Amino acid sequence: MTIALLFDIGSTFTKVTAVDCDADKLLGTSAAPTTINSDVNEGLEQATAQLEQQTGVIADRADLKLACSSAAGGLKMVALGLVPGLTAQAAQWAALGAGAKVLQTFAFKLSKQEMEKISELDVDIILLTGGTDGGNSDTILHNARVLARSLLDVPIIIAGNKAVQDEINGILQATGKDVRITDNVMPQLEELHIEPARQTIRAVFLEKIVKAKGLDAIQCFVDRVVMPTPSAVMDAAQLLAHGDGKNQGWGELLVVDVGGATTDVHSMATGDPISSGVVLKGLVEPWKKRTVEGDLGMRYSAASLFAAVGEPFLLRTGKELNSNLSFSGDDLERFIISLGEEPNKICASEKEIFFETIIGRAAVTAAMNRHAGRLEQVFTPHGEVFLQRGKDLSRVRKIIGTGGILVHHRSPQVILAGTIRPPEEKTVLTPLAGEFFLDKEYIMSAAGLLAREMPTTAFNLLRRYLTTV
Repeated sequence: MTIALLFDIGSTFTKVTAVDCDADKLLGTSAAPTTINSDVNEGLEQATAQLEQQTGVIADRADLKLACSSAAGGLKMVALGLVPGLTAQAAQWAALGAGAKVLQTFAFKLSKQEMEKISELDVDIILLTGGTDGGNSDTILHNARVLARSLLDVPIIIAGNKAVQDEINGILQATGKDVRITDNVMPQLEELHIEPARQTIRAVFLEKIVKAKGLDAIQCFVDRVVMPTPSAVMDAAQLLAHGDGKNQGWGELLVVDVGGATTDVHSMATGDPISSGVVLKGLVEPWKKRTVEGDLGMRYSAASLFAAVGEPFLLRTGKELNSNLSFSGDDLERFIISLGEEPNKICASEKEIFFETIIGRAAVTAAMNRHAGRLEQVFTPHGEVFLQRGKDLSRVRKIIGTGGILVHHRSPQVILAGTIRPPEEKTVLTPLAGEFFLDKEYIMSAAGLLAREMPTTAFNLLRRYLTTV
């Protein structure tokens, strides 16, 4: 029996999954509090000890031990670009696609105040972009000089105009900055080329960030830390969509991860216009796209969720879900405040569970609406035209829910229904219908860790353990 132990070191809990790679079978899972602030190995040892009690699997005898992590705040980045809707947007997609949390994106020439703001952020990597190849170079050179004069001591990845990359490298290295050069994220106008930047970000994560966050201490416990946890989830989603080379994939799909601090949406889809008379406008978004909504969490950012979606929307959602239950906006607001004050709160009463369903549905709806493309009606001398910005996800049917909120909820399908476009909505291009699956065993991150080394095992695990709801 070939056994793999797959670790997900989160900010709160460290989860370990044991897999029989010969039978493509899950042997068991366990979890323990993450101990990143003391000795991270303590949490790993507790989790594996529990796993041994449950399954008999002994960590030292495992054939493969891989880990991903979002502990210590995950991989935090700032992206710099030339124009908000072009290179700055491309830089953001590259960072998000690498599993990073983008703290902020800046466009145009950095001001003194903006540089001060960046210096105040707890950032791990700077992604410096701007200009197509042979195009505008003033902005990226200006920003390089501003970064060179700063006291920042983090890796800087140059992914802009290749005509001045060597000059930028010299400017930054002259003041002792740690610099990496990769391909331009936008070599030609409105042409995305973000995969090299993604790979460079991952490489820096493994080389520098793992050590900086104290995760290198686990190297004696695991074979290696492979990637940030969101990257593992994206790799699993990509494998499931494409297949493993032997088995046909599911095709286009969505993954919705509802957490205490954020709601993330991953789409594996082209998103091209599907209706006649619709013209795609702006950047063609990546097939593998991830968005992170930091104001739509179910615990730590519950108050910002309330502010973002608004009381009327929450009340309307509640009435749609249960028209017989009487409650007020004040009732909802008090409950949401309590979630922020008690992030480990477990909802017990029927009313609390119902309120949690309302805000879960609202978080998913808002996150999905931000992720999907939109239609804009325009009148021209030749008649009516519809402009599409972003992805049209109308035909995506496979929708996977993951994250503790969904996994432990009695009605996850009700929350996931927030991904579906209501009949009256004509402009937001979310799915028109869906088949819902739940990641009850937290198999997404585990399969993502195995995806490159054992793609067939990873694919079979996903097919077996993602359950219909």
